[in-house]
Parts: sequence; structure tokens; C-alpha cells
Amino acid sequence: MVVFSVTETVESNPALRSGQQQMSLGTSAARNLATTTKSSPQMQGITSRWLLRMLPWVQARGGAYRVNRRLVYTVGDGRVTCVNTGARVSVVPEELRELPVLRDFGDDAVLEALAARFEQREFGPGEVIVEAGRPRDGVYVLAHGRVERHGRGKYGDDIVLDVLAGGSHFGGEVLAGAEEPWDFTAKTVTRCTVLVLSPQALGGLDGQAEALREHARNVQDRLQETEEGTGEAAIELAAGHVGEPMIPGTFVDYEREPREYELSVAQTVLRVHTRVADLYNEPMNQVEQQLRLTIEALRERQEHEMINNRDFGLLHNASFDQRIQPRSGPPTPDDLDQLMATVWKEPSFLLAHPRTIAAFGRECSRRGIYPQSIDMSGHKVPSWRGVPLLPCNKIPVTKARTSSILLMRTGEKNRGVIGLHQTGIPDEYEPGLSVRFMGINEQAIISYLVSTYYSAAVLVPDALGILEDVELGRED
Repeated sequence: MVVFSVTETVESNPALRSGQQQMSLGTSAARNLATTTKSSPQMQGITSRWLLRMLPWVQARGGAYRVNRRLVYTVGDGRVTCVNTGARVSVVPEELRELPVLRDFGDDAVLEALAARFEQREFGPGEVIVEAGRPRDGVYVLAHGRVERHGRGKYGDDIVLDVLAGGSHFGGEVLAGAEEPWDFTAKTVTRCTVLVLSPQALGGLDGQAEALREHARNVQDRLQETEEGTGEAAIELAAGHVGEPMIPGTFVDYEREPREYELSVAQTVLRVHTRVADLYNEPMNQVEQQLRLTIEALRERQEHEMINNRDFGLLHNASFDQRIQPRSGPPTPDDLDQLMATVWKEPSFLLAHPRTIAAFGRECSRRGIYPQSIDMSGHKVPSWRGVPLLPCNKIPVTKARTSSILLMRTGEKNRGVIGLHQTGIPDEYEPGLSVRFMGINEQAIISYLVSTYYSAAVLVPDALGILEDVELGRED
């Protein structure tokens, strides 16, 4: 006779610890015969990737996409970069070409002389830099801080025209000989460092001052001939006439050197040992799971690059005219309304860091406003003025706890923001993503080259607006 016995220790069976006799098979022993239910490998870094889901994707044959636009006379609407040595702040001479009237000015020696003549001034919060009605007394460059431009409304009330941040400037018309008084008041919101170039400082340029003024006047006249708000070459038209007047002739001019966006790439080499691939494929295929998580990581990096890449990333490709500053610091409903005004033609969606969305929610709650949620592919997301506000953790949050909110119009037909890729590539695994077998080395390791090709393009400047430097942690 064969006798089978099952022995359990006191530690594994609570009944034995209490002195009771074992009446049935214990769970710890039974677990040795059971099949364990397992999850697939999990990854915390996977996000919703709303940008990749919402952008229309356009084929970029030949690995590049050319954006043809009407001819634009660049108006020098960028920001003037300043540098500091200790407490002393100075203008980078070449950056003076960002002033509208100095666009394309070629004499570097004159720019260096101008930069050396800027006077540094410090202002406290609430101080007036220039006042409406007073004569224009110089070129002002805001090196650091925040300034509000105030004007008079139709009924005489004071209104905020816009908010200026570091790198902003005003008064460049003085270089062209403009003598009209200021039509706005510039008042500081925070402590500010301002660099000022007075008209009297031009006297030290000797004979070069007249050449500078002549160049500034020519640029000023050319800018007046462009369409207001776009900088595009005007198309001459006639409308509402009677009789037989002479109808103007015209043509639409194009940019001579349109920008081309080349597809970028994110790649990695996935390595799997043949022993793992051969022996440990039940119940889940090891190669497939390794590949799935690798592709997720590549897609996350793709979205990060499409927002932050200095060449084609959306944060760096927004026109300076389309960048605005918050009025008080945190993102308020008023700020988002102002942002909506920058992309008012069929806006598609807003994109912000989750912490920025939380800060906006606090401001809405403080005012007793409760934004409605809308359905996006089965998900309930907040919205503002009917435009979905989508989370994206790829938008950076600075050490000073500030971030940005993006608003965009999408699609080729809408002259908006588009994603670029190329499908039909060799060994394609997903659209625009390939997995290429690279062989097995002498250590019996299988290698796969995983590649994804992508880029993003802004077809016209007013397709993308950014609310910059919103504060996330301000408490009252």
C-alpha cells in the first residue's frame, strides 16, 4: 500500500498554530497547483497623448513638407535679447534688428554703437515708464519684469491694451524721426529693468546717424503699405464704386524662400535574448510585450519633441505676435478669453499641463465660474467657450512654477497646425513607425531597429497662440 501525506508547517497554517487538527488542504499548498493570473507589463510613463491624437496627419513624401505663403514683409516683431553682467544689463547689438525700423539694417558697427548708448533704468511696481500725451522720448526695451500698456476707452475709462514681458520693446519709431506723443501709458506690474535709448544719443554717431534714419524711414513707409495685422503684401482691390473708374490691377506675390519641414526621427535598438524569446512565451509573447512598451516610449518622446524641439516644436514656432502674457500671474478666464482672440478662426483645442489646468480651475472656482465638460472620444474633458482643454505633461513647468497654454487651429484646409509623417515605409509596424530585424549576434541576442518619423508645421501664424508664463502656485 502506498501512502501519500501532506505536511504543513505551523507558520503556514493558522489552524495548527492554535492547536486545531488540519481538516482540509491549505491555500498555500494548493497555490502550487494553481495557474497564476498575470497582467501584461505596465508602464507609468504612458499618457493620453492628446496632441498626437488630435492633430491631422499629412503625408510628407520625400521626407519634407514645404509651406508656401504669401510674401510677408517681416515687421521685426520679435524680442530683443538682453544680457547681464552682475547688476549691469546691456542689449545684444545684433538683436536690435528685431526693432521694426531696423529690420535688415546691415551695419553691425552702428548697431554696436547704438547698443552701447542704451541707459539702464530701474522701476518699482506701479511706476509709470511713459505717459500718454507726452512727447516720444526714446526707444524702450524691457529687459526684465512685466509691464501693462494702458489706454483710454471710448468713454474715457482706463483700459489695459496688453501686457509686456522681458524682451518686449516700444518707441522704435523715434529712430525714423517720429515726433508724435505717446498714445498709451506704460505702467509696471512688477519690479522692472528697462533700457532706454534717447534721441540725443544718436548725435554721437556722426555721419552714420542720417543713414540710420533714412533706413528707418524707408522701412516705416514699406510697412504702411502692407495689410494691417498680417504684414502680407497688399492686394489692390476696388469695391462699392459707381460709373467707370479705373479698376486697379494686382497680383499675389509669394515668399521667395518658403520654409521646408524635414521629418525628424526617434529611434532605438530593442534587444531580446533568444533564450527568452524561445522558452518564456507563455502566456504572453516576450518580443511583442517588449516591442509594445518600446513603441509607447517612442510615441511619448515623439509628442515631447513636437512641443519642445527648438527647430519644429510648437512652443518655439509660434509667432511673437501670437504670444501673450497673463494679466495678473495665474491663468484666469480673462486670460483664456484673450488667448482665444489670437486664434479666433475656428479654434480646435487648448493644450496645457495638468497642473496648469488645476490652476485655471482654482481661478474659476474663486470667481464662481464652472466650465462645462465635453465628450472627447468617450472621455469627459473640461472646456472653455466650447473649446476642449486637454492635458499634456510634455509642456514644461519651470523652476519658478510657470508654464504655458497652447491654443491651435488644425488641418490643411483650415490653414492650421498639422502633423507630418510618411506611411508605407519598409517594415512598417504602425503608420510612420517601422520595426526592422537587425539579426542575431554571437551572444545569441536578437536586435530590432524601431524607428518613427514625424514633424509638425504651422501653416499660417494665426493658427497657433500661446499664453506664456502663467503662474501655478499663487495663493491669496
